[in-house]
Amino acid sequence: MPGRTVRKRNRSRMVGAVAAAAVASLVLGACGSTKDSADSAGGGGGGDGTGKVGVILPLLTSPFWQSYNDYVPKMAKSEDVDALKTVNSNSDPSQQITDINNQLNQGVEGLVVAPLDSAAIEAGLDQAERKGVPVVAVDVAPDKGKVAMVVRANNVAYGEKACDYLGKQIPSGKVVQIMGDLASVNGRDRSEAFRACLKKNFPKLKVLEIPAKWESDTAASKLDTLLNANPDIKGIYMQAGGVYLAPTLQTLKSKGMLKKAGQSGHITIVSNDGIPQEYDAIRKGEIDATVSQPADLYAKYGMYYIKAAMQGKTFQPGPTDHDSTIVKLPSGILEDQLPAPLVTKENVDDPELWGNTVQ
Repeated sequence: MPGRTVRKRNRSRMVGAVAAAAVASLVLGACGSTKDSADSAGGGGGGDGTGKVGVILPLLTSPFWQSYNDYVPKMAKSEDVDALKTVNSNSDPSQQITDINNQLNQGVEGLVVAPLDSAAIEAGLDQAERKGVPVVAVDVAPDKGKVAMVVRANNVAYGEKACDYLGKQIPSGKVVQIMGDLASVNGRDRSEAFRACLKKNFPKLKVLEIPAKWESDTAASKLDTLLNANPDIKGIYMQAGGVYLAPTLQTLKSKGMLKKAGQSGHITIVSNDGIPQEYDAIRKGEIDATVSQPADLYAKYGMYYIKAAMQGKTFQPGPTDHDSTIVKLPSGILEDQLPAPLVTKENVDDPELWGNTVQ
């Protein structure tokens, strides 16, 4: 009836006004702007943040992910999160969905997942949403699906930084980018950014591409074939030092093409990850630079945001108190873009870099 409808609208306005006042009265939380909301924290929430949390890894064959795996229990403890033993999906997107379902069946109250495939992960996210379990995505943003937060560095900046470094070192000639899996937004962002930057800013450089799917063997065999046809390569951009560093250096060495920085014939190499092995290679002059992807901060803020989601908190775009910015992606998902500095011989010994703290 009309009178009843009016009363319902008035109650709705009153509830909305109270909620708005509550949000306005909250101060900034540990990361960006935050508010309590049991209904919009990414699947569940409104509780005290306790309960088991499942942590799903994409793979453990990379030193980067081995380091992240080591950081998880330490950061879970520091953030007061009850994290279960990590699960390794072993580079298999289908297995990752099974792993998510297995964790949900164990009754976890939250999930921290590093997606292998930006599209395929939607099936697992949907399962979590149906069970009211919030999810935080680490390293890779999903194309679709509900997550409380993506904890990630700006992968477009990875490609641009690599391009800028190579472009300033090499006046002209051929450069190679050894790409990641293009089913992952990380592989797409890095590849497209590197390609576009070269075209715009360094048109005298010709880019040759190796789609390697984050696979060491694929990178080695395709680089070997490419170097046979193009022995005049001047530079290489490796999108993941954790899986591409060793095969790239081995391939160059086998062909007598691994020259140290400063030597005639040196191939300028830029990488991504920031693992200790890359730093050692920079010190030896085998490679020239890498972008440090923050494995420690991925673990720390993965734990921070899943606890917040389990408590019913949500966040707003804007700067944080840890030198990052929360942005809203085109999909509507929020992403905390953590800092990822370029590392060269000038700053490779910086004790603040996580790759220098790994035991």
